[in-house]
Amino acid sequence: MSKLKGIREQQNLTQEELSEKSGISVRTIQRIEAGTDPKGYTLRVLSETLGIQEKEILNKQFEIENKEDSDKKTMPKEEQIPLNYSSIKLINLSSLPFIILPPLNILLPLILMFTMKMKNPITKQIVSVQMMWTIIAPIVFMLGVLMKLGNKFTLLIMILLVLSNVYIVLRNAAEIDKKNKLYYKLNFNMI
Repeated sequence: MSKLKGIREQQNLTQEELSEKSGISVRTIQRIEAGTDPKGYTLRVLSETLGIQEKEILNKQFEIENKEDSDKKTMPKEEQIPLNYSSIKLINLSSLPFIILPPLNILLPLILMFTMKMKNPITKQIVSVQMMWTIIAPIVFMLGVLMKLGNKFTLLIMILLVLSNVYIVLRNAAEIDKKNKLYYKLNFNMI
């Protein structure tokens, strides 16, 4: 499998969709995926469209995890393909405007994930973390209210819950910038 085909499939794009986004003909994309090295303008436009470096398209063979080497610790196939981390960061930060309304802080990242065709482990974790926070926050709030410690305590709980989610989102955004991974993540995906 060619590197371009692997990257295109990772970003859930068909040849036609990549052609439409990049302005490169479907036939040219087919030739590149068949083994022809792109040059000049074509190489530059494809790398910009896919959010990767030009040299990554030139590697003809896509690295596939070998079943014989399964005892070695290798990254899953999905993580071997370069991802567009600026889009991932945008999906992460998209939950900030709706932090006060917990169900909506899941909705916008989820919509962006599907419209940008960025269904990868990192974006799934971003949405999963927001889902878990949305489940836990009302429980903590209700426990605080049931303790009947007064209105000031209830307000303090609300502020702390909102600030905790802001911190999680911003800390993950910083980690995406620095190390291209999430700081806060779950051991499982909720989607």
